[in-house]
Amino acid sequence: MNSIKKLTPVEWEIMEAIWRIGGSPSVRQVMQHAYAGGEKAYTTVQTIMKTLEKKGFLTGTKIGLVNFYTPTYSRDEMVGVETRHFIRRLFKGSVPALANYLIDTQELSREEIEAIRKMLDEKIKGTKP
Repeated sequence: MNSIKKLTPVEWEIMEAIWRIGGSPSVRQVMQHAYAGGEKAYTTVQTIMKTLEKKGFLTGTKIGLVNFYTPTYSRDEMVGVETRHFIRRLFKGSVPALANYLIDTQELSREEIEAIRKMLDEKIKGTKP
């Protein structure tokens, strides 16, 4: 999983649409879902999806004249890759340093603090001694 390349911001937009649609959508389906207002041309979306296929993020299947694309990785897998990269790059791989930064620099409400405490308590209970 560490050898997975990173996605560019526009590639994330396309992949988010593919994951939301599910299955193996066509370029047109992705375009309509991600750019319903016509923000990107069909050929632009097609080019990005071909690039994602070349990079190994999608596998393509042609049925008749239409290409359908299936994601190679789940959204959770890609979020994990991006998160690990982010933590390594900005916090020298330290999750506690990231948590400390977020807690110290964000104005957290009492409800947010309680939600974080609850998540930590549940994680501790689930951890083997």
